Amino acid sequence: MKRKQKAVLWLLVWICAAILPAGCTGAKKEEEKRSIRIGVSLYRGDDTFINNIRSELENCAKEYEQENGVKVTLDIQDAKGSQNTQNNQVERFISLGCDVMCINPVDRTAASAMIDKAMAAEIPVVFFNRQPVEEDMNRWDQIYYVGAVARESAVLQGSIVVEQYQKDPKSLDLNEDGVVSYVLLEGESSHQDSLIRTEWSIRTLKDGGVPIEKITGGIANWERSQASALMEQWLEQYPDTIELVVCNNDDMALGAIDALERAQVQGINLVGIDATIPGLEAVRAGKLLGTVSSDKEQYAGAIFSIAAAKALGQAAPGELSLEEGKYYWSPQKIVVQP
Repeated sequence: MKRKQKAVLWLLVWICAAILPAGCTGAKKEEEKRSIRIGVSLYRGDDTFINNIRSELENCAKEYEQENGVKVTLDIQDAKGSQNTQNNQVERFISLGCDVMCINPVDRTAASAMIDKAMAAEIPVVFFNRQPVEEDMNRWDQIYYVGAVARESAVLQGSIVVEQYQKDPKSLDLNEDGVVSYVLLEGESSHQDSLIRTEWSIRTLKDGGVPIEKITGGIANWERSQASALMEQWLEQYPDTIELVVCNNDDMALGAIDALERAQVQGINLVGIDATIPGLEAVRAGKLLGTVSSDKEQYAGAIFSIAAAKALGQAAPGELSLEEGKYYWSPQKIVVQP
């Protein structure tokens, strides 16, 4: 009888020895899930739209912590337009043990090297604003993209001008010669949004029956200062000729407005895209005919929701309705003066 009791006792000891480490491991895993680290790399922190998204991401992190009791560490870095710097930031995120990376690529065609590093470290990636090429997006099932459909942005922008022309042709055809003469301020030559916005905004004007004639155009790389310099030059080259300025984003539209104000030129219509805070102020002030808003709260919310889920080892949130299981397209709308 004593022998049986001893055997049972040893069996219990063995079971406890087997269970306790597992229990400790489980507790550790649970503890780890109460804290997540997200590495965020911005192509340029001084880009107005990107800075708006950054602010919204920070708001998302605070709300998530309060609602879920999960500590969120956002490690936000500015690549300052350098792909090499961004590559180094990705390596740093990996060395710090980030659970997920959110990357706004400097060069969308250079995403492959960053994906290689992420795959090797088994860290999911949420790209945003600058869409990697399809081949890169299809390399791994832990790659996501959040952005706005560039064609939709452009069509909405063109619609602002079409509606204004239908309502009051003379407000656009300032010299009443039957043609609206325009100049075009474009973003980066290699950026997919710049190419698509340019094509479809102008096509929408033509399809909408606006009689347009291009005077000139130039690449201002999304920047207010570059756009201002170009607009100043065009005002000197084509005095009393420009009637419309089509801009790929609000910052460039604001740069053109700066040049117009310096030259004390009035009456020229401008349209932008992004609905940045300064852009919206320009619309309210009547300096900008209109812009296109991509809901920044939803935009940043989608980036953060996917990142938080992947950081916890979960599937991407079903309510986002990701296209092909990896693309989220932020809703957009026209913003004009009331």
